Amino acid sequence: MKLLLGVVFSGFIALISIYISSLEIVKSTVNFSPLIVAIIIGLIVGNVLKIPEILKPGINFSLKKILRFAIILLGFRLTFQNILEVGIEGLLVDAVVLVSSFIFGVWISQRFFNLSPQMSYLIASGSSICGASAVLATVPVVKAQMHQAAMAVATVTVFGTIAMFLYPFLYKLGLFFGLDEIGYGIFVGGTIHEVAQVVAAGFSISELAGNTATITKLTRVMMLAPLLIVLSIYLAKKQSTHGINLWEIPIPWFVFGFVGIVGVNSLSIIPADIVSKINIFDTFLLTVSMGALGLETNIEKMKKAGMKPIYAAFVIFVYLVVCGLLLTVLFHNIF
Repeated sequence: MKLLLGVVFSGFIALISIYISSLEIVKSTVNFSPLIVAIIIGLIVGNVLKIPEILKPGINFSLKKILRFAIILLGFRLTFQNILEVGIEGLLVDAVVLVSSFIFGVWISQRFFNLSPQMSYLIASGSSICGASAVLATVPVVKAQMHQAAMAVATVTVFGTIAMFLYPFLYKLGLFFGLDEIGYGIFVGGTIHEVAQVVAAGFSISELAGNTATITKLTRVMMLAPLLIVLSIYLAKKQSTHGINLWEIPIPWFVFGFVGIVGVNSLSIIPADIVSKINIFDTFLLTVSMGALGLETNIEKMKKAGMKPIYAAFVIFVYLVVCGLLLTVLFHNIF
């Protein structure tokens, strides 16, 4: 009962968010996923109203435990066969863009914008991997605060939305160096932040481009697991003064659950209709977590961060567009 009320409250926000994001006017304009709508509603409710103490344990549970379970279930959206479908070209674009944009994002955020390490890691992970989900998955690894996570989510939402409209427009103008629809799909899936944004930008060109973009994006999501593990080891070594052993490293064990579910899904032993229902349920759980994040976020603390996180995210966005396009063209011509 101690947890139930807060979980139900976060769930109620999630249901409202799913409904709002499904409205035609939302889908045809900003095309915000339920996750983004949930954090907006949570921010408004959490900062306008005083959240009763009785709700806070459940909200915290939604933000941490439910989130990790939802990330594990993300594995049902991908199979190892999907990874093979994008081929060596898609894998290389995903891997090189992800690693380079993450390192560049952390460096530029700290060196030129003087952001905290936690904020820089969150913005870089959200930009380089999969938007809001990656930000939330990175929070426990870097021990970030909720207002930092909310700010990072805001940055990837803004520039992911811009990319969603910008990419199809530029492609139709012929400004993508002659990329065909498959190449365009790989570029979209390898550089745009959120899955929903990738789907919108891909299918606005064609079904082939949309399918290629979606598979490339989901392959990129798969790379969240190794990145978090490497980041955990790196931070543990950096913070240690006496050397460390394996058991002292705060590895995010839930990522192994994610990989395991991908493996199970690859075997096709679970009927497709059940997998579809699991994915719908998982979207709901992720939306619950995002609503909880909004409720736990103090806007005043976000304001203190100023515009620097936005500036940093903009530079990373430009890097993704320019370097991502050049890499895609290069690998597409080679393979």
